[in-house]
This record gives sequence, C-alpha cells and structure tokens, in this order.
Amino acid sequence: MLASGSGGNCLYVAGGGTRLLVDAGLSRRETAARLAAIGVELGAVDAVLFTHDHEDHCRGAPQLRRRHALPFYANEGTSAGVELVHRGMQAEWRIFETASTFAVGGLRVEAFSVPHDASDAVGFAIADGCVRLGVVTDLGSVTALVRHKLAACDALVLETNHDVEMLRQSGRPWSLIQRILGPRGHLSNEQAAELLAAVLGPRLRLLVLAHLSAECNTPSLAAAAVRGVLRDAGRADVRVEVAAADAAGALLKV
Repeated sequence: MLASGSGGNCLYVAGGGTRLLVDAGLSRRETAARLAAIGVELGAVDAVLFTHDHEDHCRGAPQLRRRHALPFYANEGTSAGVELVHRGMQAEWRIFETASTFAVGGLRVEAFSVPHDASDAVGFAIADGCVRLGVVTDLGSVTALVRHKLAACDALVLETNHDVEMLRQSGRPWSLIQRILGPRGHLSNEQAAELLAAVLGPRLRLLVLAHLSAECNTPSLAAAAVRGVLRDAGRADVRVEVAAADAAGALLKV
C-alpha cells in the first residue's frame, strides 16, 4: 500500500489496484499539483472518501466532481453537510453506514465514529489484504472504539493538532480555544502520544503525524511527543513522518 498526506485534509492512498483520496480539502488545481509531485495523475484516482463535512476537508469537492466525475463515499450526515457547504453541487454519493465495512475497488474500508464537532465524523481503517492503514485526522478525544480500530495497524495517520500551551497563549478567542481543547475538538500532541501508546503493536512500522496547527504546534514538538512513546517501547523500527500543510508529502510504501 502507498500513502501520501497533505496536512490532514487530503490523503492519497493506493493499494489493491485502487487509488483513493481521503477528503478533498484542497482546490482541484492544488490537489493535481501535489499528486503530480509524487508521480500520480489526478485522473487516475478512483474515488474520494470523506471523514466529515467541515470546509477544510471538502473544499475541492465540486471541482473534483465536475472535472473528473469522481464518486464520493460518505455517510448520510457528511454527505448532507457537504451539500450544505457547496449548494447546487451535483455529486454521485455512495452512502455507507458509519459502523460498516465496504469495498472500494480492491480496498476494504472500515468506517468508525470519532468524537468531533461535525455532522457524523468518522475515521477509516483501510486494508488491501496485506496492509492495514488507520486514519484519524479530526477528533477531540479517544474512545475505546477508536483504540480498537487502530490496533493491529501497519501504518497510522494520526492527528497531532496542537501543543496545549501554545494554543492557550495563541491569542485566539477563548471560545475557540475551548472548542479545540474540548472532547469534540482536536487531539493535542500529548493525547496523540497516549493514543499511540495504547495501540502500538508489533505490526506498526509507519506513523504519519497530520493536521498540525500552523500557529499552535511545530513538527518538532509533535514528533518529540510520539518518539518518546516509541523510545520507551524500544520501537526504533517505526518510521515517523510529519505531513506538511503546504506541500505534498512523500509517497510512503507500507
């Protein structure tokens, strides 16, 4: 399986002869440019999976549908929410139940609920028969279900949104700070590290840190938090990458 992330709002996944985007938070032009940087044509993508309906995860949906006729996979809440963001968009929705497993080409996708302030936010576990990839990029707290779904993964794309002290000193409105820190907001570096410690298994060999706040986090802080967990567990074999918000990530083979 191959994966390449851009921040946390557009993830490219390929395996089982199928090419997917998880979320469409970039414009069509920017998505095409970032895929081209890793040697992939946007026209070769088979479908888009949506985790939730916030604009930074569905900004490019109308253009992708209009120019490439890509099928969109989402649950009822997310599909309705995306259509509210983009009124008049004519999309081909393939609706899944949140607690379900479905096939997209040669990939098997498990959708599971995550705590986030969106219509019906989900994470995904994507498998090609050999490799299992867990994707959770927007969640404010960790549930037993999240831990269960991310266990036994070969690779994880994990939100490390903020450093708590940087967020508190950011000058943002207090209501926004409270939203981010809340149980339906976003994971801090420390929360992400705790989640990693809970799901770290012998199969894990790649960890991609995603959805970092440009104002309230740094790649070095996020990486230090998870590397401490890996060091304590004696897992120097796990590769850690930080997804950049403003550039294509490396194409990573799992």
